[in-house]
Amino acid sequence: MQLENYALGRWTKGEGEGQALYNSINGDLVATATSKGLDFAEMMDYARKVGGPALRKLTFQERGLMLKKLAFHLLEKKETFYKVSWATGATKADSWVDIEGGIGNLFANASLRRQFPDLPYYIDGDAVKLSKEGTFIGHHICTPKRGVAIHINAFNFPVWGMLEKIAVNLLAGVPAIVKPATATSFLTEVVVKEIIASQILPEGSLQLICGSANGILESVTSEDVVTFTGSASTGKMLKSHPRILEESVPFNLEADSLNAMVLGEDAKPGTAEFDLFIKEAVREMTTKAGQKCTAVRRILVPINLVEDVQIALGQRLSTVVIGDPNVEGVRMGALANKDQVKEVSEKVQELSKTQEIVFGNVDDFDVKGADKSKGAFISPILFLNSDPFKYTDCHNIEAFGPVSTIIPYHNIDEAIELARMGKGSLCCSVVTADDDFARDFVIGAASMHGRILILNSDCAKESTGHGSPLPMLVHGGPGRAGGGEEMGGKRGVLHYMQRTAIQGSPTTLTNITQQYQYGGKQFEDNIHPFRKHFEELKVSETYITAKHTVTEADITNFANVSGDNFYAHMDATSLEGTIFEGRVAHGYFILSKAAGLFVDPRKGPVLLNYGLDECRFVKPVYPGMTIGVKFTCKEKISQEKRDEDDIAKGIVRWLVDVYDETGETVAIATILTMVKKLNQE
Repeated sequence: MQLENYALGRWTKGEGEGQALYNSINGDLVATATSKGLDFAEMMDYARKVGGPALRKLTFQERGLMLKKLAFHLLEKKETFYKVSWATGATKADSWVDIEGGIGNLFANASLRRQFPDLPYYIDGDAVKLSKEGTFIGHHICTPKRGVAIHINAFNFPVWGMLEKIAVNLLAGVPAIVKPATATSFLTEVVVKEIIASQILPEGSLQLICGSANGILESVTSEDVVTFTGSASTGKMLKSHPRILEESVPFNLEADSLNAMVLGEDAKPGTAEFDLFIKEAVREMTTKAGQKCTAVRRILVPINLVEDVQIALGQRLSTVVIGDPNVEGVRMGALANKDQVKEVSEKVQELSKTQEIVFGNVDDFDVKGADKSKGAFISPILFLNSDPFKYTDCHNIEAFGPVSTIIPYHNIDEAIELARMGKGSLCCSVVTADDDFARDFVIGAASMHGRILILNSDCAKESTGHGSPLPMLVHGGPGRAGGGEEMGGKRGVLHYMQRTAIQGSPTTLTNITQQYQYGGKQFEDNIHPFRKHFEELKVSETYITAKHTVTEADITNFANVSGDNFYAHMDATSLEGTIFEGRVAHGYFILSKAAGLFVDPRKGPVLLNYGLDECRFVKPVYPGMTIGVKFTCKEKISQEKRDEDDIAKGIVRWLVDVYDETGETVAIATILTMVKKLNQE
């Protein structure tokens, strides 16, 4: 079949015969792919004019729920994807990382919506006081870029590579054009067809190019974002494109890297950490047949343990069965295609000039359930480099397959230096039960790594492993790894938004941010705010409470109830040399009394106290002082119903400003309540 492109709201085949794509297990023709005839400039214009406005109308909460719905839909269709994934050479475990790992990114970013306001834009950080009286303040907002995210992806993860990226730009409110690597684009196309058929995303949010995207950068503008995952050489060429430079287009480069795995000096044979190290190293060599940008290429081992590690790795690698993933017992599939076999074999030959192969052979190996001459198979190859400071090819040449090198080190300083000789890596692992060794290694090596896993028996059961980027953490690395960052939770979303400083009065900035800014105008209502439903509450609405004069009995009674008999509250004779003039009220008494003043006790729309975001006690309160509270609606965040029996509700953040008889603030806090909605649909 000929793969289709999704452009301008319709599926369309490219012109001509296109590039032939083959099943990497049996060599059969799977499909042809071509993008000839597509107008990339028109596609980008369509995304900006159709997809962008539709996404920007949605709040973060709505976009997050959209991703959640899409994730559930794709999860229902996963068996279809698994069947197609086999042709890429992936085992079931490999496909699980690609397919369900990618869908997991949608779920993770859907949950991330809770860290954003119920608005189409984001309020970044805290307000900055810019004047003495507080009538002039500054803040920062982040608004979606009015461009398109162009994702140029690698062949090794045709599903995860797309979903981990679009999850982020869609949550930010920016449409995407995805260009998967042509070799495995037949799997990406199947997934995108399900996405489009679901009609969950607004039209124009996602377009697909199956084939060459040569020329697409000619039409980028300053509000577009380009991401590239692949070889460093191609990435650098694209990053230096004149249009990228002229328009100052953000370009996120995530390149392959020579990632290291370090065995701690304490992790000797017989320890749990030694066994973990061997297991993890072999897994990283053979998962996806070593075709991962995060795969372990350099295995750093204390010099006195080299022989033990070599024997243990060899024994475990000898049990890895290569072949058709559909056949029982097969643990490693094929490379993406025969071109990759040729490229990896050539790199193995280069590395062989300066180091010794101690396991594997590029020509002599067995394949189960498949014809080795037809598929894109290769054996795991393990090298030993006896002098890694002299023979440095292992720090510079990457064979993008199941290939790694054992490298000895004499002490931790050498281990750090050798890890850094990769000139920038996506990730690194150190396996040790010695937390001091771990600390020293991490501090010494971190500046040349995007992520470091510290693995030991304490976390091994739940660890996601060396090679698994996680959506809430940044994925990327310095130097050779490209200098970029992907995912990273909120950090990744803000990559697709423009941060703008805004200045003005607290009242004006309250109106813009839809968050009450301290010092802004407040208004009162004759109805207590706890008598109002979620929709009826307004930001800046304030309830001014009755007042209470604090007594010594209050302090004593609170100490008896709480058990807090700290000397400043209970022993007036111990205050010499302190900041206090006498017995001082507990801060938590002040907060508790404030709640007693602002709470309406009757049953109403307020369902519960949801928590406390922040609290500061800024001025001592002594017996005889009188306190009151200004209770202001600070922000409202709608919540979805979990099921039809759930209560429709939202979270309200309240500013609790406790002041004394002079009008000065003595305590300030932000509390949250869960409030029922009028509309229960």
